[in-house]
Amino acid sequence: MSIRRKIVVVLKGYPRLSETFIAQELLGLERSGLELDLVSLRRPTDGKRHPVHDEIAAPVHYLPEYLHDEPLRVLRGLVAALPRAAFWRALPGFLRDLSREPTRNRVRRFGQALVLAREWPSEAGWLHSHFIHTPASVTRYASLLLGVPWTCSAHAKDIWTSQDWDLAEKLGSARWTVTCTKDGHGRLSRLASDASRVHLSYHGLDLSRFGPAPEQHSARDGSDPADPVAIVSVGRAVEKKGYDVLLRALAKLPADLHWRFEHIGGGDELTALKKLSAELGLTGRVVWRGPLAQEEVLAHYRSADLFALACRVAQDGDRDGLPNVLVEAASQRLTCVSTDVAGIPELLAHECNGLLVPPQDPAALAAAIERAARDPALRSRLGAAAEQRVRHSFDHRSSIRQLTDLFEAAWRAER
Repeated sequence: MSIRRKIVVVLKGYPRLSETFIAQELLGLERSGLELDLVSLRRPTDGKRHPVHDEIAAPVHYLPEYLHDEPLRVLRGLVAALPRAAFWRALPGFLRDLSREPTRNRVRRFGQALVLAREWPSEAGWLHSHFIHTPASVTRYASLLLGVPWTCSAHAKDIWTSQDWDLAEKLGSARWTVTCTKDGHGRLSRLASDASRVHLSYHGLDLSRFGPAPEQHSARDGSDPADPVAIVSVGRAVEKKGYDVLLRALAKLPADLHWRFEHIGGGDELTALKKLSAELGLTGRVVWRGPLAQEEVLAHYRSADLFALACRVAQDGDRDGLPNVLVEAASQRLTCVSTDVAGIPELLAHECNGLLVPPQDPAALAAAIERAARDPALRSRLGAAAEQRVRHSFDHRSSIRQLTDLFEAAWRAER
């Protein structure tokens, strides 16, 4: 007989357009019978929502993003915690962390945990964090304050930009941690005192939202200026996505190849990228769509001829895991041209179901894009193989079953 507890899921921000994989997972867990409460450290900043967000039934609670914004909530949390023995057990751990990271952010995490502990949802008995950096810090402190066990989903940036000591502390405290690529799994396993509590779990895709795929995409080959090859990319305009590299690659395409490029997404570097696009002489061939809802993104996948993403490792170590947009595009039989970094080769194999080039190499990326653009038959072969790969290995029902089993195994152990 399965044991079910209400789970409080701690998120950095909710809802977010760029984190459909989290929303999809939350909905999948609800549909598997788990009861959730969502706690977000930030209020939403996106102007749109995906349909999946409206299907999630769990209530959402927002903690003070900055402690000075809501000082009374923080003070009430502190006053409620002071008489409890758990506070004095949690305090040394926080002070130890603060000595190693003496920042306002570290203080804020403890303050948010005090608020969460005081406003703890009724009947909840478990904490789960999405991301092993800031949300996991709040979750770990709340776990100590409440005496409630916790678990964690780690992804990409949170793994690669966190300090080793911080990751090791969290991995030792959490009942288990899942992550979505072999690359990230390797780093966490090396830091964990018990590597058996670190699990690989691909996000997967809710294929009911992305099927059926088009039977075939167009036969454009770039020879007709009135009907150019349609290239699309979806992603935030941030360093690790490599959009400056992609623009430089597009600028290297030969003059007799006719193409258009559409970018979907927001991001801090959009203004700089638009300026670079103009400097490279791409004005009129590049369209900046901004953030779009999932159904609009899907329409662009289906009308495009190929998908391009030039991921790389950023200067601060930040990198993607396995970008969900590649899984989405592949599910639509859309040929993907990308780079062989992080978890991308776990989805795409060069020449088998996609084209991969080294990161930071505009010439190699341009050659791969040109090759795919001029050869509709190659695109058809690679796209069909990519769709089969997604349907075989990236169905989100498998990851939901794995997560549900992990929760229930931990709950049985707690008994």
